[in-house]
Parts: sequence; C-alpha cells; structure tokens
Amino acid sequence: MTDTFKITLCPPNLRREALLHLAKAQSPDGQKALTKALKPMLGGPETAWQSLWVSQVDGHINGVIWVQRLPLNMAQLWLPNVEGDHINALIETARQWVVAQRLTLCHIELSPDATHQRAQLLGHGMQPLVSLRCLKATVNQRFPTTASDTRLRWVPWDQLSPAQQHALLTAVGHGSLDCRLLRDILSVDDLSAGFYQQDTSAPAHWYALYVAESPSPIGALLLAPRREINRWELMLMGLVPKWRGHGLGGHILNHALALAQQAGASELLLSVDHENHPAVNLYTRTGFSEYAQQHVLAWRG
Repeated sequence: MTDTFKITLCPPNLRREALLHLAKAQSPDGQKALTKALKPMLGGPETAWQSLWVSQVDGHINGVIWVQRLPLNMAQLWLPNVEGDHINALIETARQWVVAQRLTLCHIELSPDATHQRAQLLGHGMQPLVSLRCLKATVNQRFPTTASDTRLRWVPWDQLSPAQQHALLTAVGHGSLDCRLLRDILSVDDLSAGFYQQDTSAPAHWYALYVAESPSPIGALLLAPRREINRWELMLMGLVPKWRGHGLGGHILNHALALAQQAGASELLLSVDHENHPAVNLYTRTGFSEYAQQHVLAWRG
C-alpha cells in the first residue's frame, strides 16, 4: 500500500526546504540555472510564489514543482528527476495553472537521457518544440573563405530605427530552418524581447550587415558576452532570403569569432536546430564541435 500524498501550494515556512529539494534533483548546470532564476524572487512579494507546489506525505515533502514566470507572458517549468504518482499529480497541477493563466508558452529544457521525464510530460500534453545541438569553437577558428568581401559593411544595431530592426528580423526569420514551431507561436517582437532578456549588454554587440549594392540590411548578427565563463554566445545570425546561397554565412561567422577573440573570450557558443543541416554543415566546417544536446518541450496556455 502506498502512502497518501497531498498537493498544495508551498507554505512559506517550507519554501526553503522545497527549493533545496528541487535543486538537489537538478544537474550541476541545472542547479546554476535554478539559482540564477531564483535570485530575482528573493525579497519579492508572496504573490510571486503562487506557482510553487509541493507534494507531502505525513507532513514531509516528497516532491516539488515550480512554474517560473518569465516576461512576455511565458514561463519555464522546473521539476524533479524522479517518478511516481505524486510527480504526475504535480505536473498536472502545473499544467492546469498554465492553462488558467493563459500563458503564451511554458517550456522545459531536457537532456536526451531524461527519457522518463519526457514521457511524463508528453503524457500531460506537452509538445516537442525543438531539438537543439549545442556547439562550441575556440575563437581562433575561421571558416575557410577564399578572400575577404570588401562589399560588406557592419552597422551597430542601435543605428537602425525600430522599424528597420523589426523588418530585418522578420526577413531573416522568413523561411529559416531554426526553431520553426517557435517562430509560428511567437511574434517577431516577442523574439526580439527574448533576445534582450538573454543579453544584459544588448544591443552593444548586435549588428546589421549591409552589402554595397543594397540600401537595406541583408543580415543580422546578435552576440552576447557570457563573461562569467569567459565565453561569448552567438544568439542569432542570418541573412534575408535574397542573399542566402551567396557564400556570406562564413563571413558572418568569421566576424562573430573575430569579435569574441578581440574581447578576450576563449570560445564561442551557439545552439542550432538539429534539422537545420545547412547551418550545422557551416559550423562544422568552421571547427565547431558538439558538447551537448537539448530537447525543448512546451505547453501552450
């Protein structure tokens, strides 16, 4: 006979124990990410904790789940890496809350070996959103281009008007093979705001690419320094459809690597949709190697 569990919003006096319980279930990288997510919550109003639930048996916590509210009416799900009826009940509680709050998206990032978590979440209506390959390269790597293209000109992002920025991101996203389902769900403004959220220095290292014969920008490059790990991240690079297939991708990537190298970073990191074979080929030829994979699942509220 199994013990009877009870699902409740986490009482304030049990919050520290619940968060420690949740942290212990995360990978080392997950623990760092959770710590970062919790920092803004400290000292916040009690209403900020209305999406932290616990499962208890005889007054003792045996499971925790948290829906972290994010800007743009989105959220991230945090759950322990264990199985059981109480975990299924916690997941269903979180799902119902996401629906009731009418969130645009609530996602979770899983490693490929988190098979039972994936099965649990799929059973509660989560849908696969994207599978990512996480790549890295030392900043002295370069794509083997034959010569520099003197027609190219880089312009800082903040020199574009908001309308130009919007138009460029819209054009770069048109027909892109990266995160197609996500682009169907989120608007260009949502995606742009998400990039700002990920980069505290934005748009200091964001650029628009011009070519001599075009009055409008033909490409975008969004970089974010990750100084705490002495690396830079390539958040977005792309060309408008008219200029794809002209061999310019290597020039953009080389510019990103050169900027990271000039800043003293050791590596450039990026994530790419595993279905985006042309991009993967470009990165591989440049010397990028895979260091992790990530599967993103989501509820749509």
